[in-house]
Amino acid sequence: MRGMNLDQRFPGLDDLRAHARRRLPRFVWEYLDSATGREASQARNRRCLDRIGLMPAILNGPQDVDLSTELFGSTLPLPFGIAPVGMSGLVWPDAEGHLARHAKSANLPYGLSTVASQSPEDLAPHLGAHGWFQLYPPKDETIRKDMLARARDAGFKVLVLTVDVPVASRRERQVRSGLTQPPRLTPRLLAQVAQRPTWALGMAMQHKSDGGMPHMRTLDKYIEGAASALSSTAHIGYLLRTAPDWDYLDWLRDHWDGPLVVKGVLNAQDVPRLEAAGADAIWISNHAGRQFDAAPAPIEVLEEIRAATPLPLILDSGIEGGLDILRAMALGADFVMMGRAWHYALAALGARGPAHLTDMLTKDLAANMGQLGISDLKSARDLKRLNLD
Repeated sequence: MRGMNLDQRFPGLDDLRAHARRRLPRFVWEYLDSATGREASQARNRRCLDRIGLMPAILNGPQDVDLSTELFGSTLPLPFGIAPVGMSGLVWPDAEGHLARHAKSANLPYGLSTVASQSPEDLAPHLGAHGWFQLYPPKDETIRKDMLARARDAGFKVLVLTVDVPVASRRERQVRSGLTQPPRLTPRLLAQVAQRPTWALGMAMQHKSDGGMPHMRTLDKYIEGAASALSSTAHIGYLLRTAPDWDYLDWLRDHWDGPLVVKGVLNAQDVPRLEAAGADAIWISNHAGRQFDAAPAPIEVLEEIRAATPLPLILDSGIEGGLDILRAMALGADFVMMGRAWHYALAALGARGPAHLTDMLTKDLAANMGQLGISDLKSARDLKRLNLD
């Protein structure tokens, strides 16, 4: 195996996922990989993507493919970015730092969650030109204003309001694993950690002052002394946040002067009001199946939402490779974000993981564009689509 390069050892996302599982404690794996309920929505994401066929083309000759795309007035070299993931740093030591640095070097968007294990200030030295701050909405207006100011001062240019988490979901696999919030190393979890020395050593070094486990650093200044009786699928952020409404969105639009993205949209009927409220882009997502098990797959509703708005459309949930990205763009998406995939890559390969995933996705995009006879992503809209049922 030593003589094999990464492409040979890990040619696909499934390979990264399998290796990541071998390197993570069980409770961390279940946090990363699980969905809610019977996980039907997670399975639906994959099934609906696989239904979409694209007619290949022949006799187009050699082609040089252009993978660039436009978003928020910038030209991005690739049509995908790094979605925010809560407690990202639980999956791998310095996960947010690794991902932000890679995004900067590859000129990709990087999304930081309010409930990540590093704060906007932590990432400011590593942030590129396309930092996105994902807001789990604080109820208190003073905290809200301060959080937006911190994100802006750290260099985040895009604000993402998540609207599909009005309450904590129930993720049974996560509960069964023994994970608590905030994470505490109980004897049960310590037994799992002992079996994964690379993860354990890295986490201990990264969090020397926190008992060897990460916490939500963005929230530190707001929750000192707070006690929590939350479920294991909720977290300390629920002490501060609210379920946003339309007035909340109006307030954010008035207080954020950059692009504002609304994440978690699945119903085309909501689109006109989102436009009127000043949203700059709509993020179609079912939270990768982690919130509501009866939700449709984003790819199922994409065409209807595309028909309802000229706004940029971002899509996530279930994307596993370049072909899936092309499927999304053929149905009307302008950009794709991925969350779990980057963390599979990190857990599998450490600091080398993000660059390998980017290379893998880039090659997969180019190979499938060659089969389709297109040289740029705009042409994906004109592809002949097939129902493979």
